[in-house]
Amino acid sequence: MTLRPSAGQAARRTAGDARNHELPFDTASAPEGIVAYIDGGARGNPGPAGYGVRIERPDGELVEEFAESIGVATNNVAEYSGLVAALEWARQHGIRELLVRSDSLLLVQQMLGNYKVKNAGLQPLHAKARLLVHQLGDVRFEHVGRAKNAHADRLANAAMDGAAKP
Repeated sequence: MTLRPSAGQAARRTAGDARNHELPFDTASAPEGIVAYIDGGARGNPGPAGYGVRIERPDGELVEEFAESIGVATNNVAEYSGLVAALEWARQHGIRELLVRSDSLLLVQQMLGNYKVKNAGLQPLHAKARLLVHQLGDVRFEHVGRAKNAHADRLANAAMDGAAKP
């Protein structure tokens, strides 16, 4: 299992660093495989919730988009639900190399092991995501701004609209 930040988040060595070697994630900003943009949200937090996932090739070509309403949940549960859905999609399609891009800094840092998962409601989703990452092989995580995650945000909002309808 490889769980690492993307090249854009790599700690860089300075020019004066005597150890002039490449970090394992310095070679490319996107994997050879697939890029998954994920987003989740809740109106009311907790409230009507959903997630959106956009799957692309590294060149930006759309592979697939999907979204799902998940009922009443918190924003973080919705974010993790989107991550799990993207990882399950990758597993079902035989993807071994995946770059996950999310505008949730909390989710990215928790998946990288930099933040603890303290919320009991998130722990099962986090454990499931880590298991899927292990099954896939090479999964990278990158925090992106909302503007770069607009397609997944649009899908998540559509899912939240669906969750809000009786």
